[in-house]
Parts: sequence; C-alpha cells; structure tokens
Amino acid sequence: QVRLVESGGGSVQAGGSLRLSCAVSGDVYSRTCWAWFRQAPGKEREAVASISVGPIYAGGISEYYTDSMKGRFTISRDNADDSVFLEMNSLKPEDTAMYYCAADLRRTCSGDWTDPSQYNYWGQGTQVTVST
Repeated sequence: QVRLVESGGGSVQAGGSLRLSCAVSGDVYSRTCWAWFRQAPGKEREAVASISVGPIYAGGISEYYTDSMKGRFTISRDNADDSVFLEMNSLKPEDTAMYYCAADLRRTCSGDWTDPSQYNYWGQGTQVTVST
C-alpha cells in the first residue's frame, strides 16, 4: 500500500512563494507518474504538473506542466526517499485551491497525465490561499 501525505500549504500574499511537499511511503516503482493537482471550491480538479523518471534512452526525466503554471511552478522529485515537491512562485489569487499529490504506479507520465482518473493513489491535500 502506498501512502501520500502533502504538506507546505498556507496563506501568502500575491507574488509570494510556497513549496509543497509530498511524502511517499510504501512500495513504489521506477515506472511511476507523480503529479500535482488542485481543486478550488465549486470547480473541477485541475492538473498542475507531473514528473516521471524513465530510461535515459527514452528521455530520462519527463516533466509536464499546465500552460498557466509554466514558468511559475516547478515540480521535482527526490530519488532518495521518493518525495515529490512543487515550488510555486509569483502566486496569484486564482492559485487558491486545495493541492493534491497523486501517483500512477503503473507507468511513466504521458500525454493523458492531466486526467485524474489515471492516478491510483492520492494524498489528502494541502490548502493554498493567496490573498491580494
């Protein structure tokens, strides 16, 4: 059984930064797609970024970002303990949401990484609130 626990959320002013962490426990595989999603009240769950590590001949580390997050958010992973991070800069009020860590243990990330139904493990979420 894999368990994901997010932390690092909080309240910041617009333009500020936060670093979210996702602690991973349990048996994981090298062919795993790790992702961050977010969900604001009354809205659908939205993909933020994903990362996976594949063979060098296949490109090595692959990262994907939703267009509105490119350049502001950076996803990373610690190979030593499988932790996943999301560095968020230049935060805007519209970034306010519950942020979730997710994992698909069956494959590396691909073109459908934005589909929440592809992920078989989820954390409980961490709240991010950005004020003007």
